[in-house]
Amino acid sequence: MQGIRISGIIVALAAVAASSQAAWTVVKLTSGESYDSMATGASGSNQVGYSHGHASLWSGTEASRVDLNPAGVQESIATGVSGSNQVGYAEIGGYTHASLWSGTASSWVDLNPVGVNTSIARGASGANQVGSATFLGFATHAGLWSGTAASWVDLNPAGSGGSEAFAASGAHQVGYAGVGGETHASLWSGTAASWVDLNPVGARYSFALGTSGSIQVGHADGHAGFWSGTAASWVDLNPAGANSSYALGTSGSNQVGWADVGGYAHASLWSGTANSWVDLNPAGFYYSQALSMSSDGVNDYIAGYGHTITGIDQAVLWSQSVQVQAVPAPAALGMFSFSAVTLLSLLRKRP
Repeated sequence: MQGIRISGIIVALAAVAASSQAAWTVVKLTSGESYDSMATGASGSNQVGYSHGHASLWSGTEASRVDLNPAGVQESIATGVSGSNQVGYAEIGGYTHASLWSGTASSWVDLNPVGVNTSIARGASGANQVGSATFLGFATHAGLWSGTAASWVDLNPAGSGGSEAFAASGAHQVGYAGVGGETHASLWSGTAASWVDLNPVGARYSFALGTSGSIQVGHADGHAGFWSGTAASWVDLNPAGANSSYALGTSGSNQVGWADVGGYAHASLWSGTANSWVDLNPAGFYYSQALSMSSDGVNDYIAGYGHTITGIDQAVLWSQSVQVQAVPAPAALGMFSFSAVTLLSLLRKRP
């Protein structure tokens, strides 16, 4: 992102952003300026990522950080979270091993399948974990675990040269698969044979990077977008004037990711359309990305990072009170009653 030449602020994007950003509270989950950190996943009021090169778990504040790095492991990263489980990888003997935690470093489980060089767990849903494994022949296959290395299920579609899974929701997994020399956004439901090609008609490449319920998010030809189970359902979220954008996470009717604004990535929020775009880039950061979104019923949370003026990636959490739907007035009045909060919600095109 640093390599993109600054071309000035895109007026069409900035106008939309100005009306919506203020309602989100921004918390820095790390305060040190000598090391990188990142919040990569969110579930309820918990966030995961890394700090000081160690997989980390937060619950909304810097002080809440739990170091998940297993004993004897040099480096680890947590990439996804679901309920009380966290997933990611740990470096062991120069190789990455898919990893599972349940809130402490001592709870670490090595998910690396037998006969595999390296593996990475990227997402979780309930008792399941998704990611990829690279075999001795250097082929990378999307896969699914249910808590142990022995539970590995290979999701690579027949005839595909390689694949990866990035996220899961319920019985579904998303990622990409190699198809005829191209990368195609992909949807599975637990087996290689269940594979669904999500690549939109005419797209040269696509990736599905996040999922929640029946919605999958990602990008096609550098445009953020989402699907609802088929290639034909693709909705392009790229804001007017943006050079490129990526959707990386979703929760409810919202999607998060980033858009290229004036040559830099800006953390972004959508609610189902390109013109619903909200610029979340925090003040004082050169660029930022929103990587995951969740809700605990009281607040909505967005996990990500910002790049500081000192050249450090810093874990960032955005939060906002859940917007409450208005209650209809009595039918005899022939109208609806809206609170101020609900009216603002509608202006932001939030449900």
